[in-house]
Amino acid sequence: MNFRGLDLNLLVALEALLEERSVSRAAVRLNLSQPAMSAALARLRSYFGDDILLPHGKRMHASAFAEGLLPQVRECLQRLESLIATSPAFDPAQSQRTFRIVASDYITAAVLVPMVARLAVSAPQLRLEINATTEQAARLLDEGKVDLLVTPDLYCSPGHPTELLFEEQHVVVGWTRNPLLRRKLSEAEFLAAGHVAVRIGALRALSYADTQLELQGRKRRVEITVESFTIVPWLLRGTQRLALMHERLARIMAREFPIAVAPMPFRFPVMREMLQYHRARGADEGLAWLRRQIAAAAQT
Repeated sequence: MNFRGLDLNLLVALEALLEERSVSRAAVRLNLSQPAMSAALARLRSYFGDDILLPHGKRMHASAFAEGLLPQVRECLQRLESLIATSPAFDPAQSQRTFRIVASDYITAAVLVPMVARLAVSAPQLRLEINATTEQAARLLDEGKVDLLVTPDLYCSPGHPTELLFEEQHVVVGWTRNPLLRRKLSEAEFLAAGHVAVRIGALRALSYADTQLELQGRKRRVEITVESFTIVPWLLRGTQRLALMHERLARIMAREFPIAVAPMPFRFPVMREMLQYHRARGADEGLAWLRRQIAAAAQT
């Protein structure tokens, strides 16, 4: 399809070239031959009257003009994808769409797993890609590489619509035979105990709970750090360690592991878990349907 003399397929090639900074990698990404991608780059250079990519040693760098194009190209492709996905009616029973979701293992266990069980009946041909939360999640949403982001409000991407999914309390968890949890836990005991903490992504970012503790000026004694909340119960069993966990997940884990759940020994802010989608996807009926399914699962 041409628009004012530009083959719109070239916009997909342009995005890949500017993100990969390599003709060969862009070709692999789009499942094209390297000569075909080189030809696409030549056509882009001719249309825009710009080099687009410039060789520099063994690497290629985008021109200043091309760098300015990239956000607009992403936005344009997002809107085209939304236009194509929009239809008078979305039929989940027949749809073969793939939805891409970024969510923590906590949200996956507490919300998405029950939802997926229901979708196996109501939307049997639907496909979900559930990706772990990382420090790149907001950027992936900005670039249109994921459909939905489920995250605490602190980490939402600015400029995109958000919906409150639910509010969540944090609780203290430990082995059922941990003497600290056989009576009311004090703040001093909580801070003095050994803890299992969760850090997020390759940069080991603080979890919501540890961010709040830091803001409150409270420092717990972390003995073990892991990347996943669902690993935590394994490291509590047979020890006197404690951990902070979302109440929903703690109740689920208590049914599977010998762990006890206790309230926080001091005031702790409620976490607001949000559902966020790209601003260009507001009219996407399929995405609206999926948001309703996630919201319904979160309320059960």
